[in-house]
Amino acid sequence: MFIGRSPLRTIGVTCALTLLLLAGGCRKPRKTISQENTTDYAGNLQALVATRHLVTLRWPDFSDYQSAVTQFFNDRNFEVAWTREGKPTPQALAFIQAFQDAEAKGLNPQDYDVARWPQRLARLQATDGQAAADAISEFNVAMTINVMRYISDLRIGRVNPQHFRFGINVQSKKYDLAEFVSDNAVDAPDVPKLIASVEPDSDQYRKTEAALGRYLVLAKQQAAKPADPLPQVKKAVRLGDPYPALPQLLARLQLEGDLPADTTSSASVLDDQLSAGIRSYQHRHGIAIDGQLTPQTIKNMNVPLSERVIQLQDSLERWRWLPNEYLNAPLMVNLPEFVLHAYDADHRPAFTMKVVVGKVLGAHQTPVFAQMMKYLVFRPYWNVPYSIVKNELMPHINRSGLGYLASKNFEVTNSKGDILTSFTARQLMQGSALVRERPGPKNSLGLVKLMFPNQFSIYLHGTPATQLFDRTRRDFSHGCIRVQQPDKLAAWVLRDQQDKDGQPWDLAKVQAAMNVGPNNRTVPLNTQIPVVIFYVTGLVEDDGHVHFFDDIYGYDADLQQVLAKGPPYPMQPAPEPKPGNDDTL
Repeated sequence: MFIGRSPLRTIGVTCALTLLLLAGGCRKPRKTISQENTTDYAGNLQALVATRHLVTLRWPDFSDYQSAVTQFFNDRNFEVAWTREGKPTPQALAFIQAFQDAEAKGLNPQDYDVARWPQRLARLQATDGQAAADAISEFNVAMTINVMRYISDLRIGRVNPQHFRFGINVQSKKYDLAEFVSDNAVDAPDVPKLIASVEPDSDQYRKTEAALGRYLVLAKQQAAKPADPLPQVKKAVRLGDPYPALPQLLARLQLEGDLPADTTSSASVLDDQLSAGIRSYQHRHGIAIDGQLTPQTIKNMNVPLSERVIQLQDSLERWRWLPNEYLNAPLMVNLPEFVLHAYDADHRPAFTMKVVVGKVLGAHQTPVFAQMMKYLVFRPYWNVPYSIVKNELMPHINRSGLGYLASKNFEVTNSKGDILTSFTARQLMQGSALVRERPGPKNSLGLVKLMFPNQFSIYLHGTPATQLFDRTRRDFSHGCIRVQQPDKLAAWVLRDQQDKDGQPWDLAKVQAAMNVGPNNRTVPLNTQIPVVIFYVTGLVEDDGHVHFFDDIYGYDADLQQVLAKGPPYPMQPAPEPKPGNDDTL
């Protein structure tokens, strides 16, 4: 990414010519940028940088960037970088414009002093020597801090995802900001092009950014002509039923494109045309698609589009978190959507399937993380976590006796995996006797699990409870992710592999391995597969439409709570989560 460090451009006018001659002329004087640099700004700049707190900033505390700012000016002999002869450079003006347009990037323009640049530019017109020097020095430090904030925020996001105990590490994407800004930004021939190069190289990111631009316009239109909320109903309005606000309903469906803008209707009841628009809206919002005006549909329609803007902004923040090797991952599970997305080698959609994710209540929410899938296990055991033994199995054992376990396909082992034919309830409660579920079609993990080892002990697996995939909202697990078509997914993962006999792992072979022993058969992957367990409530789907989902875990709300406090944003990880059992369900 870096293009090499540019040479230092100036040299103080007091350098002794005699010393240069004695040195044999082996060192060429550095190029002077302009006459402005004959003025010594070093003292001013050093004093401003050393404060860690610049009162003229919207967010004065820049302690998280102070070392980078100090290094930036130190590398440039504490000379100005963003002004020439008292005037802002073209690059400075281009960045000020970028700050003004930050909302379209999903960022807050006030984080980059957008309201303060006119005053700073005006102060550069000062003619008094000291006032001019102060204005130039402050402008250069403020510009450096804000450019660094802006580039870093676009590159890795504003908040460290590990602050939320997510398993994503942004370290590999970080720039040496002092070097990057000096080498690439100060003299950038094309600032918008530079900014684009900083952002994630992902079609999905770019589509989300484009969708944000559209929804910013729609939200402003809605705010300029506010309409009353659609009246709520106690039961669904069906085809042929009256509804008191049909014109408002039509306008609402046209606003986001669920019905064409030129659609007209004089119907006094819900007709086919309006029902088709409702179906489109329901499809985009994860609501049961029945074309009826349900209470849930009306509730969603009454959400201001300004909130949809925030959802898209939060989505862009999370896309920026992803390391490059996961940015275009072949497998992505979007938790609030309850869907797994698979992509081919060119990152074109291969297929989707429904998933069941962790329960909202309790400590069962599925976390956000990225890891490499390394192996599959056919006909797995399920090693029941102690918490489930204690809280869910023991009440049944206390009522029905130890025989309850065998009746439900469980067996008991010691820590070495040896099956125990004799054990006590006390041993189970102490954890010295372990419970596991036998392989087979009734096993809670189904007939295959797909493993990408991680700190949360989360993985993909099948399930015998297939009826749950008929539900619109699918948060029923203890944290792991149940997939609707585990055989199809396993065959896709193994599509380029052969077994030890040289036979391809096609769907038939996968199904045979799932239904016939040996049990607990591990198949390593020849090539590891990046997997992202993600959380975006605003997503441009494969159909090109923008889809919105409920913030089921409150992860968006958590992010907004942190962002509302302004910089410096938390960049340190939160304490590590307590490790889970290797077979959390």
